[in-house]
Amino acid sequence: MAVSRSFWLIAATVAIVAAPLVLPGLGGEFKGSDDLGTDAITEARPGYQPWFQPLWKPPSDEVESLLFSVQAALGAGFIGYMIGRRHSARRENVAGR
Repeated sequence: MAVSRSFWLIAATVAIVAAPLVLPGLGGEFKGSDDLGTDAITEARPGYQPWFQPLWKPPSDEVESLLFSVQAALGAGFIGYMIGRRHSARRENVAGR
């Protein structure tokens, strides 16, 4: 019995997700581009003062991550919706000819 393509895709996804948890030596501090940029600016110009301050700072890093995740999910949902609409519209145009 041949193994389906879906099985291999699911297996690859599980391997990619599980690899950082299982393999040794991959631990470390994960920083975002904002943190890395701030560190680079502080190193290059120690007395630098930002021009603007944020209007609101989330109460914790977890809340900030949650808001970022929600923003990313909404954006991905919108893009997926638009791709689906264009695809179905194209199918209707081809079928109507």
